[in-house]
Amino acid sequence: MSKWKTRTNLVHAGARRSQYGEMSEAIFLTQGFVYGSAEEAEARFIESGPDEFIYARYGNPTVRMFEERIAAIEGTEDAFATASGMAAVNGALTSMLKAGDHVVAARALFGSCLYILDILGRFGVEVTLVDGTDLTQWQGAVRAGTRAVFLESVSNPTLEVIDVKGVAEIAHRVGATVIVDNVFATPTFSKAVEMGADVIVYSATKHIDGSGRCLGGVVCGTKQFIRKVLEPYLKHTGAALSPFNAWVMLKGLETLDLRVRAQAESALTIATELEGHPKLSRVIFPGLPGHAQHRIAMEQMGAGGTVVTLEIAGGQAAAFRFLNALEIVKISNNLGDAKSIITHPATTTHQRLPPEQKAQLGITPGLVRFSVGIEDVGDLLADLKTALAAV
Repeated sequence: MSKWKTRTNLVHAGARRSQYGEMSEAIFLTQGFVYGSAEEAEARFIESGPDEFIYARYGNPTVRMFEERIAAIEGTEDAFATASGMAAVNGALTSMLKAGDHVVAARALFGSCLYILDILGRFGVEVTLVDGTDLTQWQGAVRAGTRAVFLESVSNPTLEVIDVKGVAEIAHRVGATVIVDNVFATPTFSKAVEMGADVIVYSATKHIDGSGRCLGGVVCGTKQFIRKVLEPYLKHTGAALSPFNAWVMLKGLETLDLRVRAQAESALTIATELEGHPKLSRVIFPGLPGHAQHRIAMEQMGAGGTVVTLEIAGGQAAAFRFLNALEIVKISNNLGDAKSIITHPATTTHQRLPPEQKAQLGITPGLVRFSVGIEDVGDLLADLKTALAAV
């Protein structure tokens, strides 16, 4: 598979066929697996081969196809699929940490990621939050004994782009593991391994599914981390991905590259067209030359991504008028869908954060996060401009 290009791997990597020679990947909807003898069962519990399975919480042929495919395109040795993106984040962090350990994380994170860090703190893990865009803050916070650093390569929802290579160099000097939530970069634009990430986390619910059907997540990394550190934690705590959902994700991967590139192209067109609009205080998009981390975004992704963040002049009331006037773009708190989706982070995804923390992160009352779909970009622009006129 290493000789194949990304689009080929997205279609073929990790494929397993039964004796029937099916063209599409089979869904193995089974909880358990039958052994030919008691001796065979004993041997499998000691060490399972690549096509030997024990229990669906530990692994499943359909799930394994998804894991091998995502590892092939991400460039990691292995992967473990989970029931949701947050199960993946929780597993990647909790499986390797214990009371007394130290973690440094970017302060600009999805609300549920911040909650997991809060939980780790309750159980005795020391957590230090820094401005992820400032390498001097990472340098000052990371110390001998720091076990891990955690960041979103592109932050949610303000689209700060973190210098993954710079953070990884700082972390690796003290032997810390670099864990990157890469959902906004997507597997299409990911260069996380090349930049020094040790563990890459995705919410497969987003671009990988791409059609708003199923929950799922995946953690990618070395075989040692995935099988010796992560797998024991996840298989005993029950965050297994459903075989049906894994099959949906496999189907989503087949068109991932085509969809994401089209979405990113439309996102750039929309951001460029709306920049400077009188009803907008800001247009935030890493693909715009004026974005504070534009150079890093181009180095790390080669594109600005599929999400555009807009700040509506006039605060929450104006933002709500804008949202309610949209026709094509739907109000929902997901992203990465084929359908264009928009949300108001201050009252949805980041609602639980106190006002001072929202202000520090730049999540203002007028801010909206727009996930660009695959609709005609002219229709999307017309919808957005009509809604802005309603403001």
